Amino acid sequence: MSDFLISIVDFFNKSVLIEQIRDVDVNGVFTNPWFLIPFICLIGWWVYKQAVNNLVLLVLVIGIWWFTGTPYAQDLILDGEIQAGKILPVAGVGIGALLVIIYLFFIRSD
Repeated sequence: MSDFLISIVDFFNKSVLIEQIRDVDVNGVFTNPWFLIPFICLIGWWVYKQAVNNLVLLVLVIGIWWFTGTPYAQDLILDGEIQAGKILPVAGVGIGALLVIIYLFFIRSD
């Protein structure tokens, strides 16, 4: 099992996927029609199909992505140490997001 996980970690390290996600130009992406038109069509399709689970999950992903770029998130770790006073609200919001996902996908039935 550990060999499998090591191969996955090696794949992520070789593909520099994390750095590519960090280097995304958000303003450029959301003003590019090649991204924006399919993105709007996808959201429109989900609204038409009433896919609330997908819409809520998309909002959570975009919200987390936005939050990680804020100065508050950047100051969570100073000098290699986690700031305990700042991490509790982040953990609370993370637990809330997980509860919403669990509710949508496992508790609520359509």
